[in-house]
Amino acid sequence: MGWLRRRFPALLMARRNIGRTKVRSVLAALGIVIGVIAIASLGMFGLTLRYQLTENLGGIGNQVMVQPADSAEAPDALTERDLRQVESAAGSGATVAPAVQRFTTVSYGRGVSETRGVMGIDQPGKLFEARDGSIPQPYRSGALIGPDLADQRDLGPGDTISVNGSTERVVAVLAPSQGFGYTDPSNQIVLPMRSFDGRGYDTITVTETDSTAANATAMAIRAQLNDRRERVTVQDFSGVADQIGQTFQALNLFLIGIGSISLLVAGVSILNVMLMSTVERRQEIGVLRAVGFQKLDVLKIMLSEAVLLGVIGGVAGAAFSIVAGMVINHFVVGDAMLAFRPGNFLYIGLAFAFGVGTSLLSGLYPAWKAANERPVEALRG
Repeated sequence: MGWLRRRFPALLMARRNIGRTKVRSVLAALGIVIGVIAIASLGMFGLTLRYQLTENLGGIGNQVMVQPADSAEAPDALTERDLRQVESAAGSGATVAPAVQRFTTVSYGRGVSETRGVMGIDQPGKLFEARDGSIPQPYRSGALIGPDLADQRDLGPGDTISVNGSTERVVAVLAPSQGFGYTDPSNQIVLPMRSFDGRGYDTITVTETDSTAANATAMAIRAQLNDRRERVTVQDFSGVADQIGQTFQALNLFLIGIGSISLLVAGVSILNVMLMSTVERRQEIGVLRAVGFQKLDVLKIMLSEAVLLGVIGGVAGAAFSIVAGMVINHFVVGDAMLAFRPGNFLYIGLAFAFGVGTSLLSGLYPAWKAANERPVEALRG
Protein backbone atom coordinates (compact mmCIF):
# COMPACT_ATOMS: atom_id res chain seq x y z
CA MET A 1 0.00 0.00 0.00
CA GLY A 2 2.91 2.34 0.79
CA TRP A 3 4.36 1.72 -2.68
CA LEU A 4 0.96 2.48 -4.24
CA ARG A 5 0.63 5.66 -2.17
CA ARG A 6 4.06 6.87 -3.35
CA ARG A 7 3.44 5.95 -7.00
CA PHE A 8 -0.18 7.04 -7.38
CA PRO A 9 -1.07 9.55 -4.63
CA ALA A 10 -3.87 11.03 -6.76
CA LEU A 11 -5.48 7.61 -7.11
CA LEU A 12 -5.53 7.03 -3.36
CA MET A 13 -7.02 10.47 -2.71
CA ALA A 14 -9.64 9.79 -5.37
CA ARG A 15 -10.56 6.52 -3.70
CA ARG A 16 -10.90 8.28 -0.35
CA ASN A 17 -13.13 11.00 -1.85
CA ILE A 18 -15.39 8.41 -3.51
CA GLY A 19 -15.69 6.61 -0.17
CA ARG A 20 -16.87 9.82 1.50
CA THR A 21 -19.97 9.95 -0.73
CA LYS A 22 -20.76 6.27 -1.07
CA VAL A 23 -24.42 6.51 -2.03
CA ARG A 24 -23.84 9.16 -4.69
CA SER A 25 -20.85 7.25 -6.08
CA VAL A 26 -22.77 3.97 -6.22
CA LEU A 27 -25.64 5.64 -8.09
CA ALA A 28 -23.19 7.18 -10.59
CA ALA A 29 -21.40 3.86 -11.11
CA LEU A 30 -24.78 2.13 -11.49
CA GLY A 31 -25.33 4.01 -14.73
CA ILE A 32 -22.05 2.61 -16.08
CA VAL A 33 -23.06 -0.88 -14.92
CA ILE A 34 -26.34 -0.66 -16.85
CA GLY A 35 -24.61 0.72 -19.95
CA VAL A 36 -21.95 -2.02 -19.98
CA ILE A 37 -24.61 -4.70 -19.50
CA ALA A 38 -26.70 -3.22 -22.32
CA ILE A 39 -23.85 -3.11 -24.85
CA ALA A 40 -22.36 -6.50 -23.94
CA SER A 41 -25.74 -8.27 -23.71
CA LEU A 42 -27.03 -6.91 -27.03
CA GLY A 43 -23.75 -7.80 -28.72
CA MET A 44 -23.86 -11.34 -27.29
CA PHE A 45 -27.54 -11.66 -28.23
CA GLY A 46 -26.74 -10.84 -31.87
CA LEU A 47 -23.81 -13.29 -31.83
CA THR A 48 -26.05 -16.00 -30.36
CA LEU A 49 -28.70 -15.43 -33.05
CA ARG A 50 -26.00 -15.72 -35.71
CA TYR A 51 -24.72 -18.93 -34.14
CA GLN A 52 -28.24 -20.39 -33.94
CA LEU A 53 -28.95 -19.59 -37.60
CA THR A 54 -25.62 -21.09 -38.65
CA GLU A 55 -26.50 -24.25 -36.74
CA ASN A 56 -29.91 -24.39 -38.43
CA LEU A 57 -28.29 -24.00 -41.84
CA GLY A 58 -26.09 -26.94 -40.94
CA GLY A 59 -23.45 -27.79 -43.51
CA ILE A 60 -25.33 -26.38 -46.51
CA GLY A 61 -22.89 -23.47 -46.73
CA ASN A 62 -20.01 -25.96 -46.93
CA GLN A 63 -21.56 -28.27 -49.51
CA VAL A 64 -21.37 -28.26 -53.31
CA MET A 65 -23.75 -30.41 -55.36
CA VAL A 66 -22.79 -31.45 -58.92
CA GLN A 67 -25.46 -32.89 -61.24
CA PRO A 68 -25.84 -33.40 -65.00
CA ALA A 69 -26.98 -30.18 -66.65
CA ASP A 70 -30.60 -29.84 -67.73
CA SER A 71 -29.94 -29.53 -71.46
CA ALA A 72 -30.15 -31.78 -74.52
CA GLU A 73 -26.36 -31.78 -75.02
CA ALA A 74 -25.60 -32.70 -71.43
CA PRO A 75 -24.88 -36.34 -70.47
CA ASP A 76 -27.51 -38.34 -68.59
CA ALA A 77 -25.10 -39.26 -65.82
CA LEU A 78 -21.76 -38.19 -64.39
CA THR A 79 -18.81 -40.37 -65.39
CA GLU A 80 -15.71 -41.62 -63.59
CA ARG A 81 -13.77 -38.90 -65.42
CA ASP A 82 -16.15 -36.27 -64.05
CA LEU A 83 -15.62 -37.71 -60.56
CA ARG A 84 -11.83 -37.45 -60.90
CA GLN A 85 -12.08 -33.84 -62.09
CA VAL A 86 -14.32 -32.96 -59.16
CA GLU A 87 -11.87 -34.62 -56.74
CA SER A 88 -8.96 -32.66 -58.25
CA ALA A 89 -10.91 -29.39 -57.91
CA ALA A 90 -11.87 -30.05 -54.29
CA GLY A 91 -9.63 -28.93 -51.42
CA SER A 92 -7.35 -31.31 -49.54
CA GLY A 93 -9.71 -31.40 -46.53
CA ALA A 94 -12.88 -31.99 -48.58
CA THR A 95 -14.91 -35.21 -48.85
CA VAL A 96 -16.36 -36.25 -52.24
CA ALA A 97 -19.33 -38.61 -52.29
CA PRO A 98 -20.82 -39.82 -55.63
CA ALA A 99 -24.33 -41.30 -55.48
CA VAL A 100 -27.23 -42.55 -57.60
CA GLN A 101 -30.93 -41.97 -56.96
CA ARG A 102 -33.77 -44.23 -58.11
CA PHE A 103 -37.52 -44.26 -57.53
CA THR A 104 -38.74 -47.74 -56.72
CA THR A 105 -41.32 -49.69 -54.68
CA VAL A 106 -40.52 -50.12 -51.00
CA SER A 107 -42.48 -52.44 -48.68
CA TYR A 108 -42.27 -52.28 -44.88
CA GLY A 109 -44.57 -55.20 -43.99
CA ARG A 110 -47.79 -56.85 -44.94
CA GLY A 111 -49.73 -54.62 -47.31
CA VAL A 112 -47.65 -51.51 -46.56
CA SER A 113 -45.76 -50.33 -49.64
CA GLU A 114 -45.02 -47.09 -51.44
CA THR A 115 -42.97 -45.64 -54.26
CA ARG A 116 -40.09 -43.48 -53.04
CA GLY A 117 -36.56 -42.42 -53.89
CA VAL A 118 -33.74 -44.70 -52.77
CA MET A 119 -30.11 -43.56 -52.70
CA GLY A 120 -27.18 -45.71 -53.74
CA ILE A 121 -23.78 -44.85 -52.29
CA ASP A 122 -20.64 -46.87 -51.55
CA GLN A 123 -19.25 -44.71 -48.75
CA PRO A 124 -22.25 -43.39 -46.77
CA GLY A 125 -19.98 -42.53 -43.84
CA LYS A 126 -18.85 -39.45 -45.82
CA LEU A 127 -22.36 -37.98 -45.66
CA PHE A 128 -24.13 -39.60 -42.71
CA GLU A 129 -23.67 -40.75 -39.13
CA ALA A 130 -25.49 -43.59 -37.39
CA ARG A 131 -28.03 -43.07 -34.59
CA ASP A 132 -28.71 -46.78 -34.02
CA GLY A 133 -26.39 -49.54 -35.19
CA SER A 134 -23.30 -48.71 -37.24
CA ILE A 135 -22.51 -47.93 -40.86
CA PRO A 136 -20.45 -50.82 -42.31
CA GLN A 137 -17.05 -50.08 -43.85
CA PRO A 138 -16.88 -51.25 -46.58
CA TYR A 139 -20.59 -50.98 -47.28
CA ARG A 140 -21.66 -53.92 -49.43
CA SER A 141 -25.04 -55.07 -48.10
CA GLY A 142 -28.01 -54.03 -45.95
CA ALA A 143 -30.04 -50.83 -45.80
CA LEU A 144 -29.61 -47.56 -43.91
CA ILE A 145 -32.86 -45.87 -42.82
CA GLY A 146 -33.43 -42.20 -42.09
CA PRO A 147 -34.48 -41.31 -38.51
CA ASP A 148 -37.94 -39.93 -39.38
CA LEU A 149 -38.77 -42.88 -41.61
CA ALA A 150 -37.53 -45.32 -38.95
CA ASP A 151 -39.74 -43.69 -36.31
CA GLN A 152 -42.79 -43.64 -38.63
CA ARG A 153 -42.41 -47.32 -39.62
CA ASP A 154 -41.06 -48.49 -36.27
CA LEU A 155 -37.89 -49.82 -37.88
CA GLY A 156 -34.50 -50.48 -36.32
CA PRO A 157 -31.32 -52.50 -36.89
CA GLY A 158 -32.21 -56.12 -37.58
CA ASP A 159 -35.61 -55.41 -39.20
CA THR A 160 -36.16 -56.08 -42.88
CA ILE A 161 -37.69 -54.08 -45.73
CA SER A 162 -38.35 -54.95 -49.36
CA VAL A 163 -36.85 -52.70 -52.06
CA ASN A 164 -38.05 -53.45 -55.59
CA GLY A 165 -38.87 -57.03 -54.55
CA SER A 166 -35.49 -57.65 -52.88
CA THR A 167 -35.35 -58.14 -49.12
CA GLU A 168 -32.87 -55.88 -47.31
CA ARG A 169 -31.92 -56.03 -43.64
CA VAL A 170 -31.69 -52.70 -41.82
CA VAL A 171 -28.13 -52.35 -40.47
CA ALA A 172 -28.36 -48.81 -39.07
CA VAL A 173 -30.70 -45.88 -38.49
CA LEU A 174 -29.10 -42.60 -39.60
CA ALA A 175 -28.59 -39.74 -37.17
CA PRO A 176 -30.71 -36.61 -37.81
CA SER A 177 -29.02 -33.65 -39.41
CA GLN A 178 -28.31 -30.53 -37.33
CA GLY A 179 -29.79 -28.39 -40.10
CA PHE A 180 -30.69 -28.96 -43.71
CA GLY A 181 -28.58 -29.65 -46.73
CA TYR A 182 -28.40 -31.36 -50.06
CA THR A 183 -28.45 -34.76 -48.42
CA ASP A 184 -31.06 -34.59 -45.67
CA PRO A 185 -31.07 -38.04 -43.98
CA SER A 186 -34.55 -37.69 -42.41
CA ASN A 187 -36.47 -39.93 -44.82
CA GLN A 188 -33.63 -41.54 -46.74
CA ILE A 189 -33.25 -45.19 -47.66
CA VAL A 190 -29.63 -45.90 -48.56
CA LEU A 191 -28.35 -49.05 -50.27
CA PRO A 192 -24.94 -50.03 -51.66
CA MET A 193 -24.42 -48.77 -55.19
CA ARG A 194 -24.07 -52.34 -56.43
CA SER A 195 -27.81 -52.79 -55.79
CA PHE A 196 -28.59 -50.57 -58.79
CA ASP A 197 -28.28 -51.24 -62.50
CA GLY A 198 -26.56 -48.87 -64.90
CA ARG A 199 -23.29 -46.92 -64.81
CA GLY A 200 -22.40 -43.41 -63.79
CA TYR A 201 -23.64 -41.15 -60.99
CA ASP A 202 -26.64 -38.87 -60.58
CA THR A 203 -24.96 -36.57 -58.06
CA ILE A 204 -21.55 -35.83 -56.61
CA THR A 205 -21.60 -34.07 -53.24
CA VAL A 206 -18.49 -32.18 -52.09
CA THR A 207 -18.30 -31.20 -48.42
CA GLU A 208 -15.68 -28.53 -47.77
CA THR A 209 -14.25 -27.20 -44.52
CA ASP A 210 -16.07 -23.84 -44.76
CA SER A 211 -18.21 -21.72 -47.09
CA THR A 212 -15.21 -19.88 -48.58
CA ALA A 213 -13.58 -23.14 -49.64
CA ALA A 214 -16.94 -24.38 -50.98
CA ASN A 215 -17.28 -21.28 -53.15
CA ALA A 216 -13.74 -21.73 -54.52
CA THR A 217 -14.42 -25.41 -55.24
CA ALA A 218 -17.69 -24.62 -57.05
CA MET A 219 -15.90 -22.10 -59.27
CA ALA A 220 -13.10 -24.59 -60.03
CA ILE A 221 -15.59 -27.34 -60.94
CA ARG A 222 -17.48 -25.01 -63.29
CA ALA A 223 -14.21 -24.02 -64.97
CA GLN A 224 -13.08 -27.63 -65.47
CA LEU A 225 -16.32 -29.40 -66.41
CA ASN A 226 -18.11 -26.58 -68.28
CA ASP A 227 -15.16 -25.17 -70.19
CA ARG A 228 -16.52 -25.94 -73.68
CA ARG A 229 -20.21 -26.60 -73.06
CA GLU A 230 -22.48 -26.75 -70.07
CA ARG A 231 -22.25 -30.37 -69.00
CA VAL A 232 -23.02 -30.08 -65.29
CA THR A 233 -24.99 -27.96 -62.87
CA VAL A 234 -23.03 -26.85 -59.80
CA GLN A 235 -25.04 -25.68 -56.80
CA ASP A 236 -23.62 -24.07 -53.68
CA PHE A 237 -25.02 -21.79 -50.99
CA SER A 238 -21.73 -20.34 -49.80
CA GLY A 239 -22.76 -16.87 -51.03
CA VAL A 240 -25.98 -17.07 -49.04
CA ALA A 241 -24.08 -18.10 -45.91
CA ASP A 242 -21.68 -15.15 -46.32
CA GLN A 243 -24.57 -12.69 -46.84
CA ILE A 244 -26.28 -13.99 -43.71
CA GLY A 245 -23.06 -13.48 -41.78
CA GLN A 246 -22.72 -9.89 -43.03
CA THR A 247 -26.36 -9.15 -42.20
CA PHE A 248 -25.96 -10.33 -38.62
CA GLN A 249 -22.74 -8.34 -38.28
CA ALA A 250 -24.67 -5.20 -39.26
CA LEU A 251 -27.44 -6.18 -36.81
CA ASN A 252 -24.85 -6.50 -34.04
CA LEU A 253 -23.54 -2.99 -34.71
CA PHE A 254 -27.10 -1.62 -34.65
CA LEU A 255 -27.83 -3.31 -31.31
CA ILE A 256 -24.55 -2.01 -29.84
CA GLY A 257 -25.51 1.48 -31.02
CA ILE A 258 -28.78 1.22 -29.08
CA GLY A 259 -26.91 0.04 -26.00
CA SER A 260 -24.49 2.98 -26.27
CA ILE A 261 -27.39 5.37 -25.57
CA SER A 262 -27.55 4.05 -22.02
CA LEU A 263 -23.84 4.82 -21.60
CA LEU A 264 -24.48 8.37 -22.79
CA VAL A 265 -27.05 8.75 -20.02
CA ALA A 266 -24.54 7.29 -17.54
CA GLY A 267 -21.94 9.81 -18.72
CA VAL A 268 -24.31 12.69 -18.02
CA SER A 269 -24.92 11.27 -14.54
CA ILE A 270 -21.19 11.14 -13.78
CA LEU A 271 -20.76 14.67 -15.16
CA ASN A 272 -23.47 15.87 -12.78
CA VAL A 273 -21.91 14.07 -9.81
CA MET A 274 -18.47 15.47 -10.53
CA LEU A 275 -19.79 19.02 -10.96
CA MET A 276 -21.65 18.81 -7.64
CA SER A 277 -18.51 17.46 -6.02
CA THR A 278 -16.47 20.34 -7.43
CA VAL A 279 -18.88 22.91 -6.00
CA GLU A 280 -19.14 21.24 -2.59
CA ARG A 281 -15.37 20.85 -2.24
CA ARG A 282 -14.29 24.35 -3.25
CA GLN A 283 -12.73 25.08 0.14
CA GLU A 284 -10.95 21.70 0.17
CA ILE A 285 -9.56 22.39 -3.29
CA GLY A 286 -8.50 25.85 -2.12
CA VAL A 287 -6.61 24.31 0.83
CA LEU A 288 -4.87 21.86 -1.50
CA ARG A 289 -3.76 24.69 -3.75
CA ALA A 290 -2.68 26.79 -0.73
CA VAL A 291 -0.40 24.00 0.62
CA GLY A 292 1.35 23.56 -2.72
CA PHE A 293 -0.80 21.34 -4.94
CA GLN A 294 -0.47 22.37 -8.57
CA LYS A 295 -3.27 22.56 -11.15
CA LEU A 296 -2.08 19.29 -12.64
CA ASP A 297 -2.33 17.57 -9.25
CA VAL A 298 -5.95 18.67 -8.78
CA LEU A 299 -6.70 17.66 -12.34
CA LYS A 300 -5.28 14.18 -11.68
CA ILE A 301 -7.33 13.74 -8.50
CA MET A 302 -10.63 14.69 -10.17
CA LEU A 303 -9.97 12.61 -13.27
CA SER A 304 -8.95 9.67 -11.09
CA GLU A 305 -12.32 9.85 -9.34
CA ALA A 306 -14.16 9.73 -12.68
CA VAL A 307 -12.03 6.86 -14.00
CA LEU A 308 -12.43 4.92 -10.74
CA LEU A 309 -16.21 5.20 -11.04
CA GLY A 310 -15.94 3.91 -14.62
CA VAL A 311 -13.66 1.00 -13.67
CA ILE A 312 -15.87 -0.04 -10.73
CA GLY A 313 -19.01 0.19 -12.88
CA GLY A 314 -17.27 -1.54 -15.82
CA VAL A 315 -16.05 -4.50 -13.74
CA ALA A 316 -19.48 -4.98 -12.15
CA GLY A 317 -21.17 -4.60 -15.56
CA ALA A 318 -18.82 -7.16 -17.14
CA ALA A 319 -19.57 -9.68 -14.39
CA PHE A 320 -23.34 -9.22 -14.80
CA SER A 321 -22.93 -9.39 -18.59
CA ILE A 322 -21.45 -12.89 -18.34
CA VAL A 323 -24.48 -13.96 -16.29
CA ALA A 324 -26.80 -12.32 -18.85
CA GLY A 325 -24.93 -14.09 -21.67
CA MET A 326 -25.39 -17.45 -19.94
CA VAL A 327 -29.13 -16.79 -19.59
CA ILE A 328 -29.42 -15.74 -23.27
CA ASN A 329 -27.54 -18.80 -24.53
CA HIS A 330 -29.52 -21.10 -22.23
CA PHE A 331 -32.89 -19.97 -23.59
CA VAL A 332 -31.86 -19.41 -27.26
CA VAL A 333 -29.51 -22.34 -28.02
CA GLY A 334 -29.96 -24.46 -24.87
CA ASP A 335 -26.31 -24.29 -23.75
CA ALA A 336 -25.42 -21.63 -21.19
CA MET A 337 -21.67 -22.39 -21.42
CA LEU A 338 -21.62 -20.98 -24.98
CA ALA A 339 -21.49 -17.57 -23.24
CA PHE A 340 -17.75 -18.21 -22.81
CA ARG A 341 -17.03 -18.17 -26.55
CA PRO A 342 -14.17 -15.77 -27.47
CA GLY A 343 -16.54 -13.58 -29.52
CA ASN A 344 -18.60 -12.78 -26.42
CA PHE A 345 -15.56 -11.60 -24.48
CA LEU A 346 -14.80 -9.22 -27.35
CA TYR A 347 -18.17 -7.49 -26.74
CA ILE A 348 -17.64 -7.49 -22.96
CA GLY A 349 -14.20 -5.90 -23.41
CA LEU A 350 -15.64 -3.35 -25.84
CA ALA A 351 -18.44 -2.45 -23.40
CA PHE A 352 -15.92 -2.11 -20.53
CA ALA A 353 -13.71 0.19 -22.63
CA PHE A 354 -16.75 2.31 -23.59
CA GLY A 355 -17.77 2.57 -19.94
CA VAL A 356 -14.34 3.72 -18.74
CA GLY A 357 -13.96 6.06 -21.73
CA THR A 358 -17.35 7.64 -21.08
CA SER A 359 -16.43 8.21 -17.43
CA LEU A 360 -13.13 9.81 -18.41
CA LEU A 361 -14.80 12.17 -20.89
CA SER A 362 -17.49 13.07 -18.36
CA GLY A 363 -14.85 13.99 -15.78
CA LEU A 364 -12.81 16.25 -18.06
CA TYR A 365 -14.81 19.47 -17.61
CA PRO A 366 -15.33 19.21 -13.81
CA ALA A 367 -11.61 18.39 -13.42
CA TRP A 368 -10.60 21.37 -15.56
CA LYS A 369 -12.99 23.62 -13.62
CA ALA A 370 -11.60 22.48 -10.27
CA ALA A 371 -7.98 22.76 -11.41
CA ASN A 372 -8.46 26.36 -12.58
CA GLU A 373 -10.19 27.51 -9.39
CA ARG A 374 -8.31 30.47 -7.88
CA PRO A 375 -7.06 29.43 -4.40
CA VAL A 376 -8.20 32.66 -2.66
CA GLU A 377 -11.71 32.52 -4.08
CA ALA A 378 -11.93 28.79 -3.37
CA LEU A 379 -11.01 29.32 0.30
CA ARG A 380 -13.76 31.92 0.62
CA GLY A 381 -16.25 29.18 -0.46
